[in-house]
Amino acid sequence: MSAPGTVYIVGAGPGDPELITVKAMRRIQTADVILYDRLASKELLEYARPDAELVYCGKAPGSHAMPQEQINRLLVDNALNGKQVVRLKGGDPFVFGRGGEEVMALAEYGLPYEMIPGITSAIGAAAAAGIPVTHRDYASSFACVTGSRCHGDKSPVRWDLLAHGVDTLAIYMGVSQLPYIREELLKHGKPPSTPVAFIERGTTSRQRTITGTLADIHKLAEAVQLRNPALIIIGEVVTVREQLLRAEQQALSHAQALIG
Repeated sequence: MSAPGTVYIVGAGPGDPELITVKAMRRIQTADVILYDRLASKELLEYARPDAELVYCGKAPGSHAMPQEQINRLLVDNALNGKQVVRLKGGDPFVFGRGGEEVMALAEYGLPYEMIPGITSAIGAAAAAGIPVTHRDYASSFACVTGSRCHGDKSPVRWDLLAHGVDTLAIYMGVSQLPYIREELLKHGKPPSTPVAFIERGTTSRQRTITGTLADIHKLAEAVQLRNPALIIIGEVVTVREQLLRAEQQALSHAQALIG
């Protein structure tokens, strides 16, 4: 019986293919099998070996290419057959990426694996939009929150604690739950004037950033037809983006005046 292969749980970053790590790229280039997600840039697959097997495992809201149990089974079976496997996931595998579940499945069979982290959207997409998740003047803490656990979950999001316990909220998968999120934060004392930013398709050529306040985020999202994948940033750090835009405009006007 041949030795088992290794499974590499790889973070592809927030969207821009150039944000992947060198280590992750090397694993893609040598893999026998690549199981890739919807949010992992397809450009990265161009670096795979010509004979590598590519398996799509993408998940969109309400539409999954295959259940998580089947993905786990494919990882295990390919590794047992001696293949080098890359599980390519958008962002970071351990930040709402189910990387922990996949590692547990491999560990049950004693199969070798390696975690290769990626830039998560809370940092990457926010930075691309000119929003620091922490700032000396505005925020000394931030939390990554999933909006998909808002209703009927065994471990619901504690919006009562997050409303005042954290300076910046980075909410993943929250577009469909915006009215509920807004209601909960306002109910627990978050000021209606709190700045909010939507970052759609962050770090990609199709990135779109829209800003508003907590009072009207649900109406704003509907007006601009916000679509997934989108990150929601709530907190005073959003104002830094406006300051940067003003500074850039002033610098451009000054340069044009000098030229003219």
